[in-house]
Amino acid sequence: MPVTILDRLALRATTERATVLFVDLRGYTGLAERVAAAELVPMLDEFFTILAAIVERQGGEVFHVAGDGMLAGFGLKPGLASGAAAAVLCAREMQEAFTTLGARWKARHEQDTGIGVGIHAGEVAVALLGPPGHVTSTLLGDTVNVAARLCARARAGEILFSASVAEALAAAGTDPDQVDGHTDCRRLPAFQVRGRAQPLDIWCVPARERFNL
Repeated sequence: MPVTILDRLALRATTERATVLFVDLRGYTGLAERVAAAELVPMLDEFFTILAAIVERQGGEVFHVAGDGMLAGFGLKPGLASGAAAAVLCAREMQEAFTTLGARWKARHEQDTGIGVGIHAGEVAVALLGPPGHVTSTLLGDTVNVAARLCARARAGEILFSASVAEALAAAGTDPDQVDGHTDCRRLPAFQVRGRAQPLDIWCVPARERFNL
């Protein structure tokens, strides 16, 4: 029987090396204005079902879903490396899959939508957290915070990843500028994360189509 994260935690926190991915829906506020609240439920359910299936297919684990965003971790399963390549491939697949879903939403509700993705690699605490009766496994630490900040900066259709991800890709024999055989990854100016002392070198997989979201 496979060992799960909950088995490994054994009701305590563990420190792991992982790659963290945040994905967030752009244009959701406009969509919520146009669509009845009850109708949003099946739309978001389909959205998260698609994203979660991609995460699992790439060997990652979904840790948290809230509002219109998702947190996933890679490289946490026994025998796997940091998961950087899997996380970037997951992000690319998410962008491709959302193209179809977003087009369907646009045709029905006349609202542009897209997703932004942020990825960072480093040390995380894998922990059980929450009040009695609401305890869940989650990821905590600076690595998670940075991934969230990169996601917040990413525009619709973009994937932003940090130097630590680029280094992990290079160590695995993948050129950060040619992820998945594509040559459109761009190194951006250093990004100053709010509340963090040192700026980050970051890379961007640009959006194929720009939206004013």
